[in-house]
Amino acid sequence: MMDTPTSPPLWELRDIKKSFYGTQALKGVSFTARRGEIHALLGENGSGKSTLIKCLAGVHQPDSGEMLLNGRPVTFHHPMEARAHGVATIFQEFSLVPTLTVAENIFLGRQPRRSTRLIDWDTMRVETARVLQPLEIQLDPEAIVKNLSVAEQQLVEIAKAISLESTLLIMDEPTAALGLAETERLLRLIKRLAAQGKAVVYISHRLDEVFEVADIVTVLKDGNRIATRPIHELKMGDVVKMMVGVDIEQHYPKIHHTNPTPCLEVEGLSTANGVHDVSFTINAGEVFGLGGMVGSGRTEIARALFGLDRWTAGKVRLFGREVQFKSPAEAINNGVGLIPENRKADGLFFNFEAPRNITISRLAEMLRGPFLNPMREMQAGQQYVSKLSITPTALEKSVKFLSGGNQQKVVIARWLFSQARLLILDEPTQGIDVGAKLDVYHVINELTGLGISILLISSDYPELLAMSDRVAVVRDGHILHIAEAGRLNEYELLAIASGAETGSQPPTAAG
Repeated sequence: MMDTPTSPPLWELRDIKKSFYGTQALKGVSFTARRGEIHALLGENGSGKSTLIKCLAGVHQPDSGEMLLNGRPVTFHHPMEARAHGVATIFQEFSLVPTLTVAENIFLGRQPRRSTRLIDWDTMRVETARVLQPLEIQLDPEAIVKNLSVAEQQLVEIAKAISLESTLLIMDEPTAALGLAETERLLRLIKRLAAQGKAVVYISHRLDEVFEVADIVTVLKDGNRIATRPIHELKMGDVVKMMVGVDIEQHYPKIHHTNPTPCLEVEGLSTANGVHDVSFTINAGEVFGLGGMVGSGRTEIARALFGLDRWTAGKVRLFGREVQFKSPAEAINNGVGLIPENRKADGLFFNFEAPRNITISRLAEMLRGPFLNPMREMQAGQQYVSKLSITPTALEKSVKFLSGGNQQKVVIARWLFSQARLLILDEPTQGIDVGAKLDVYHVINELTGLGISILLISSDYPELLAMSDRVAVVRDGHILHIAEAGRLNEYELLAIASGAETGSQPPTAAG
């Protein structure tokens, strides 16, 4: 069933205002969610999107304004109250218990029980398989969540929300950790859920997804609603202008800086963690992209080059000198830096401000005798905060209070400070907004202009093809094909990466 324009929407938020410690996050925002409609909520980090959906989900209570369900006012004091009224939310931050199984996470707090009141484990496993089936993924209900990849954990989070059989599904960056194939499956599922009469609120920084799946778009900026428009009335440039406030003619401002001096030469590299006979060369100032499905072995190649996984075969030369990194410390000392896929878990010290996060890569230079020199640390932090246009508040506030884009730039600043000559960027724009993505792209251009080489891993294929000089396609831990980025399109990349029939065998790796 779908709401008609004349009937009251399933949910209506009227003139919602919310402040935190004197800062007004929402300045009178109105929003509707109708049955059978996918409503995209867009805006840069800090625009008010998360605050608005947290009001709807019962995490925050509005300072003023009202929320109506089927035309009747409601007030939530706790997320469980929102859930009882049919609201299921997939937040950008995972809410999984890492030491529990997939099944236990999906049915946490509402486990099926036998007549004896004991948990019915068999039913829970069967129901978990039923919930996972529409997502078209093979996950063992008994698998421990902490042993899953980030993408698999994201799918468990999605399955958990869908299992609630809600009438309103709020999805905050549900595809941030997913590859192209997983994303396409999820978008198909979202369309099916809307066709079944669910209202869907969809938040994503990937505008191509929004234009594929949404019926209507609301854009927020600085806590204000800028516009609410049907998607068919808009072009991508219109949305970007509303979000950022300026025209952006070029989403991917690539500048080529490659020179013929090899930076990294990899020959026959294999590891115990699924990398098989991998060979490639990255030149100075080059962006070398790794494309492939989630789980293809891209991250495992990066881990090997950073000394996280043991090599079982192969040779690696860095600027002509043979190296073998047995630890990340050795890689760092030789000028290799890694920006990990999960910056929150693996890339930042959340109890530190930006200067401490930046200078920790060369901590010895921050010492005066045996003691840390806070003034020297702050001066170095100020230099890189200014250089990368990081918000000045990062100098005094813990990085946990920064936006995703500013957090990512702090990690990049650390490796600039370390004087790395090879940077491995694993999903560098995952979960950050359009403006912050552009900042990262400009930083990539600056780095390559200085002769720094970049190994870029991205599940955003348009980004990968636009910002790389060459792209290697990875499947099952093998590099199947290497090509100039301009000679490979998204569909060809996907066909090779997925093993789809293309009428001929995939080209062999070269270069």
